[in-house]
Amino acid sequence: MKRLLSRLASDRGGASAIELALALPVLITMIYGIFTLGQLFEADASVQHALGEGVRYATLCLNPTSSGVCTIPTDTQITTKITSKLFGPAAGLTPTITTDTTAKTKTITLTYTTTPNFLLFNGPSVTMTRSRVVYYAH
Repeated sequence: MKRLLSRLASDRGGASAIELALALPVLITMIYGIFTLGQLFEADASVQHALGEGVRYATLCLNPTSSGVCTIPTDTQITTKITSKLFGPAAGLTPTITTDTTAKTKTITLTYTTTPNFLLFNGPSVTMTRSRVVYYAH
């Protein structure tokens, strides 16, 4: 009997299965957390890209006449351009456009808010706000 107990105590056949059972939930949670953070970076890249496209579009001279008079894009046209360039988790955002006629500027702002889910718990609410100022001289 003593010999059998000593042999069972030294048997390490199931040790790797127990280690896997303890480590696997932690590993999966960490991988999912990295994926969730990747989505935040993707949303930030989407907002930056769409704002860049919208700002570039807002500075264009649409339908120039022979006398050199330009038509600047409307806020609706700029909004359409920005929303068409958004991708990933930020695809449903709508920009806020503020016009200052005295300084001849438009301020375009996009805000993305989400609450990351890390499988076992929800993270804190994350809000990313990006703004660009466009000067138009037309």
